[in-house]
Amino acid sequence: MTELKTLKREDYLTWDEYFMGVAKLTAERSKDPNSQVGACIVSSDHRILSMGYNGFPAGCSDDEYPWAREGDEISVKYTYVTHAELNAILNFRGGMSSLAGATIYVTLFPCNECAKAIIQTGIKHVVYDSDKYANTPSTVASKKMFDSAGVEYRKYGSSGRKVTMEL
Repeated sequence: MTELKTLKREDYLTWDEYFMGVAKLTAERSKDPNSQVGACIVSSDHRILSMGYNGFPAGCSDDEYPWAREGDEISVKYTYVTHAELNAILNFRGGMSSLAGATIYVTLFPCNECAKAIIQTGIKHVVYDSDKYANTPSTVASKKMFDSAGVEYRKYGSSGRKVTMEL
C-alpha cells in the first residue's frame, strides 16, 4: 500500500498581500468621489485588530457635507473628513496599549496628523501602497516623525508580488 502525500499550495497570498487586500477592499466603502483610502491594523501574530476608511464622522450625513476639493475652508471636504488611519484607530475596540507593536496597512501614505495618532498608539510598522504626495510638507513631516519615533515604514510590494484587486 502506497502512502499518498498531499503538498500544500504554493501560490497562496502572503500576509502583506492579504492585509493590503483588506485595506483596498475597505477603501471601497469610502463615498469620497476623488480619494478612497483604506487602512487595516494587524497584530504581530497576524490578527486583524481594526479597519477604517476615509469619510465623515458618524452622525454627519454624507449628503449634507461637501465633497469639494477646492473653495473656502468651510466648503471643502478636508475640514470634515476623518482619514482611514484615524478611523481604524478609533474603530479599535481594545485598549490603545493593545496597538503597541502593531502594523498598519494603508493604501495611501499617512499625513502628518495620522502619523501623530499612529505614533501615539504605539503602532510600529506602516506598509503603504501609494506615496503620491511624497514631496508635500505633510508627508515629509510624517516621515520625519516616524524616523524620530522609530516607526518603520515601507512601500507595499517591496518584498513579494503585488496583488491587483478587481471588484
